Amino acid sequence: MLDSDEQDILNYLGTCPKQFVSGREICRRAAGKKRFSDEPYWATQVLMRMVEKKLIEVDASGHYRIKQDKRDEEKRKRWISPEIEKLLRESGKDFDGLIEPGTSGEDQTL
Repeated sequence: MLDSDEQDILNYLGTCPKQFVSGREICRRAAGKKRFSDEPYWATQVLMRMVEKKLIEVDASGHYRIKQDKRDEEKRKRWISPEIEKLLRESGKDFDGLIEPGTSGEDQTL
């Protein structure tokens, strides 16, 4: 069960799910101008509570983002076809991490 402050924060962090956002920016943007002008640090206690509930994660510099699921990252990594996977595995070479999913070959230098 989430209260309205937690829901506001999750809705805001959902707009940029992979990016860490500062607590100050969350206070400023998650609930609107009036809430920020009345209570500039309203989200600090809520953010700590959400970290304890493991709804969000915090980095070393104190920025927050929605908790990332490791299984989602593994689901995105897949071969184009089973035949290509079989051929590359039989070659004996290691192709893991060579080209990450979601990027084109021209973007990366090998």
